[in-house]
Amino acid sequence: MRSVRNLLLTLRYDGSNYHGWQIQQNAVTVQQVFQEALAKILGECPDVKGCSRTDSFVHALEFCVSFKTEHTIPCERLVGALNHFLPEDIAAISCREVPLDFHARYSCIGKEYVYRIWNCRTRDPFLRGRALHYWYPLDLEKLNRAAACFLGKHDFTSFCAVDAREPGNMERTVTKAVWSREGNMVEFTVAADGFLYHMVRIMVGTMLRVAQGKLQPEDISRILLACDRSAAGPTAPPQGLFLKQVFYRDVKRDA
Repeated sequence: MRSVRNLLLTLRYDGSNYHGWQIQQNAVTVQQVFQEALAKILGECPDVKGCSRTDSFVHALEFCVSFKTEHTIPCERLVGALNHFLPEDIAAISCREVPLDFHARYSCIGKEYVYRIWNCRTRDPFLRGRALHYWYPLDLEKLNRAAACFLGKHDFTSFCAVDAREPGNMERTVTKAVWSREGNMVEFTVAADGFLYHMVRIMVGTMLRVAQGKLQPEDISRILLACDRSAAGPTAPPQGLFLKQVFYRDVKRDA
């Protein structure tokens, strides 16, 4: 009798052609394409757990999934087989066995996202769908003062899409929130123990209001305390957002 294995697989994908990770009835998603490839290898459709949902057209530099199977295929062979069947915009990076109680989403202790902005008067066609083209000046000193207000534990109701809000705890602890620049590429990097729906994109959209002089950096604290989505700025487009890293306690991801 075969024993059950719990596998943790790391993916990387360009989300331009997909309506997020999670399977939907009338749209192509990363999960759907991944599960179709997995079924061709295992001859079964295991219950796949994703670390996050990710919005439509959002990218992932690291996305983790877990699933249980009795199949004996070695982890390194599974990675190679998946990359044979997956389209070129999705790649399997690594795989390893983890304890049976491990869950890609519920065992996660934090994530890090990066939002990329091409801050230049002229657009770069090679960044289409991978960075927001924003041609107005960006004062990173001012933006970092605004970002610092997000650090710590706060109620992020003001930074969550109203139409997708689920009852529950809206508090999240942000451990990193910083803007950086390299040439014309400006990035906002944020890490937290969890994220609400559209949270990073609303944070970026609100801080761009700070860059425009429509808000002051210190207004971020007031908006957090308001617990009202209408107090914050617009939701930035999804194309510049990347899930950069997923954190687990005591789990090493070997190929």
